[in-house]
Amino acid sequence: MYIIKVKGIAKIPDYVQLRDEKFTLLAYFRVDRPDKSLEKLGFGDKLDEIMNVINDLPFGQVTKLDI
Repeated sequence: MYIIKVKGIAKIPDYVQLRDEKFTLLAYFRVDRPDKSLEKLGFGDKLDEIMNVINDLPFGQVTKLDI
């Protein structure tokens, strides 16, 4: 799975994209509200681990997430 952090502008908040190996969009959620999206994907138990990666990730960089 790949993760991309997208910088918001003006009134648009920062977002995160989760994509699979074929780069198909799996989830798109606000950085400050990941709960529902991650639970839908079955990653509710790994929320803290994923959020640590997201918080350290620079904007616009595609990073492989091994979970």
